[in-house]
Amino acid sequence: MEITVDCAKDCVNGCVLGEKCPHREHAAEASQFIKETSLDKMLEMAEAARLKKLTEPPKWVIPDDF
Repeated sequence: MEITVDCAKDCVNGCVLGEKCPHREHAAEASQFIKETSLDKMLEMAEAARLKKLTEPPKWVIPDDF
C-alpha cells in the first residue's frame, strides 16, 4: 500500500517520508545552493526576477465559460 503525501501541507515542519521522499534530490540541490550562495547574491537574483516581472506585458486570462 502506497501512502500519498501532499508535501505542501504535510511536510510544513519537515519531511514526513524521510529516506523514502521522492524529492530528496531537489532538497540536496537546494541545500547546496544555500551553502554556496551568499545572501547578497540571493537578494540580487530576487531583485532581477522582480524587475523582469514588472517589465513583462500583462497576461490576459479569459475564462472558459465566457
